Amino acid sequence: MKAYLVSVAVGVLVGLIYGFLRVKSPAPPTVALVGLFGMLAGEQLVALVRSMLP
Repeated sequence: MKAYLVSVAVGVLVGLIYGFLRVKSPAPPTVALVGLFGMLAGEQLVALVRSMLP
């Protein structure tokens, strides 16, 4: 649960910084979601490889 709270807090912080600087999000929502999926897939792949190594 702590990881989720930290993730949301960092996301809100970055969103606030973007808002104060009046900068648009660097990626459209669909592209951002695909990027997040890629991050999750990569994280799982690393865990899989580590479990296969002695």
